[in-house]
Amino acid sequence: MPFIETIQPSVARGAVAAMYRRQQDNWGFVPQYAYVFSHRPEVMARWAALLAEIKRPMDRRRFELVTFVAAHELRNSACTLAHGRVLREYFDDAALLAIAGRREDDVLDAAEQALVRFVRQVAADPTQIDAAQVASLRDHGFDDAAIFDVVAAAAGRCFFTRILDALGVQIDSPIMALDAPLRHAFTVGRPIDTSPTVCMPLIDPTESITS
Repeated sequence: MPFIETIQPSVARGAVAAMYRRQQDNWGFVPQYAYVFSHRPEVMARWAALLAEIKRPMDRRRFELVTFVAAHELRNSACTLAHGRVLREYFDDAALLAIAGRREDDVLDAAEQALVRFVRQVAADPTQIDAAQVASLRDHGFDDAAIFDVVAAAAGRCFFTRILDALGVQIDSPIMALDAPLRHAFTVGRPIDTSPTVCMPLIDPTESITS
């Protein structure tokens, strides 16, 4: 469980209960990462709004690839596993293992290889990025708006994963429903938590969650 005391779903009220319910609607349970936002649910709401706006102009495949690569570089198991699972819509397991192992030249075209290398640099140390690297993306067909979108997606993942890892959030066991080789390759930071998940509603369903 996280390093800070959090509000449990059984006693959550108001904006916290509403946040937990939204998360459960998405996952089928209240994920650990939601707990650390229980003291500031408005931050989660604004992060969700920002993420939606970052994603809006991006092709879904590109967004998921950027997010997966950034999360892997940042060594956040939760986001690497979650977004790696989504990427199975676009890549087979061998390709995903190749990307995670920095062998993307075997599975991606030249433009996406350049994209992946750039995203890793954004996540690892953006102070080392120079104008030539950005120009290289243009040479591969990315316009300046698309380059901004890529940087925003990677930088946004930095914000979210730093909160989770600094507060000790582990990935919930249902999200690890991947074959063993992928689980091993994608568990790059904190381990998977195998304790039971918690579900809402755990308050009187007749009670207003905005009270």
